[in-house]
Amino acid sequence: MLRLLSENFRAPRRLITTLFFGGLLLLGLFLTSSYGMGWDEPTDREGGYISLRYVAQRLAPSLLAREHLAHLPALRTYREADHGVAFTLLLAALEEVFYPDDLPGAYWMRHFLVFATFVLGAWALFRLGTERFGSWRWGLVGAAALVLSPRIFAEAFYNHKDLVFMNLFVLGGFTLTRLLRRPTAGRAVLHALVMALATDVRIMGLLLPVLTAAFVALEMWARPLRRMALLRALALCGVATMALVVVFWPYLWEAPVARLWECFGNFRYFRQTMRVFYLGQLRSCRELPWHYLPVWLLATTPVAYSVLFVAGAAGVMRDLVQRPLALLRRTAGRRDLLFGAWCVGPLVLIVALNSVVYDGWRHVYFIYPAFLLLAMRGLRAGVHVWRAAPATSAWRRLGTAAGVLLALGVAHTAYRQVHDHPHQYVYFSFLPGPVAAQLFERDYWGISARQGLSWVLAHDASATVAISDTLTQRDVLHNNALLLPTTASARLRFVPHAQARYFLGIYRWHPWPYEARFGTPVHHIWVDGMPILTVFRR
Repeated sequence: MLRLLSENFRAPRRLITTLFFGGLLLLGLFLTSSYGMGWDEPTDREGGYISLRYVAQRLAPSLLAREHLAHLPALRTYREADHGVAFTLLLAALEEVFYPDDLPGAYWMRHFLVFATFVLGAWALFRLGTERFGSWRWGLVGAAALVLSPRIFAEAFYNHKDLVFMNLFVLGGFTLTRLLRRPTAGRAVLHALVMALATDVRIMGLLLPVLTAAFVALEMWARPLRRMALLRALALCGVATMALVVVFWPYLWEAPVARLWECFGNFRYFRQTMRVFYLGQLRSCRELPWHYLPVWLLATTPVAYSVLFVAGAAGVMRDLVQRPLALLRRTAGRRDLLFGAWCVGPLVLIVALNSVVYDGWRHVYFIYPAFLLLAMRGLRAGVHVWRAAPATSAWRRLGTAAGVLLALGVAHTAYRQVHDHPHQYVYFSFLPGPVAAQLFERDYWGISARQGLSWVLAHDASATVAISDTLTQRDVLHNNALLLPTTASARLRFVPHAQARYFLGIYRWHPWPYEARFGTPVHHIWVDGMPILTVFRR
């Protein structure tokens, strides 16, 4: 009887979670073709192919006969070799197998596989929430909040650096908690694999071993009977991580320690010098104030999540100050500290190192799952207080009103996510669109250029269509032309501005209205009252 009851209890969980994550994957397959291509995708594709060529030289020389591999530059002299290639190398290999002569198809495959990692990340967040809060329903709330995050959802289709890293990082958080709960050799190796893959996507993945060492040490203090098992697991995990980081990053093969240190140094003082638009001013990315990342995070995160995060983080801080030993002795308390270190630690580190950041807060997207887990803690604490209050008390009425406001906020976020599709990547939470346009960058990836090119081709019947190929627009226009049908893209001619009939303004380094010399505006893409792309005709 007990077994039957247990199975009856688990059946809804299996059904609901299968529908949620299976439906999310199918939704991604359906929506993949809605999005354009960002600035860096061809460069990152090239990096994956250069590493594939390097691997082929050593393991499969016959592949070098392919012309597009034979003419690639050498890995050791490649300028972007210090970027991890664990994901882009895999994509290059899959492209060789399934899309060797179909470049648009290869890019659509890449976009869908980026989204597939997002589904994996949402599942890992679900598992973390389930373990921390003791209920799969709470875990599903966390996963749903991640999906209902407009910017994150949009970038989950094309941002194969920051979003893939975020997904691997949250998966690393999940494998870490499993290791802390029951330290076995298998769990140690699995955690090492995830940490290595995360590091080989972005060098910031080295934060995972730091968190692992710190929280294994804390677990050893809290559970002395498990000390030797934890110590053995940590040692195995460390050795396996070092080996696997090298295995999945071919650039490290010839000089692992020296080149890894070189890559970390390049991260600390990244060579980028571009200007960014922040709080109404164009500034060098090397001279941004310390509040750049926190302001961007709060301005683009749904207000309901931010309010709940403040409540959850305040609860952790209160317990840490008032009852530190009690907090540390409880598994739930140690998990809350892990989420806090994961969320706040990277921000402090970037400010302390004065690292170069740009394009909003995308370089720290990987802290967002921890942000949501702390927000869930705030929500759960609020629900418990509301339930404990007498039905007719002022606290109960106040809690009900707060709950209604939060629900309305989430509903508005869901509405915006659907209404703004496929331009959720310029979502601002509490700022009206026109105000946000005066303070922040908009479509810094240039994703909307695909829709702009499609509009021009649909509304100009000429055999050839001349579009301005200015320096700042060149890459994004050429990139998005690759995603158009062959018959359509064949009509495009990218020419100097003086010879062009059309100009596409994307507002990245020109955040103010365009002057009359660019032509007459004939089409806008608007999101929440602000233009993110304007087509000019001369």
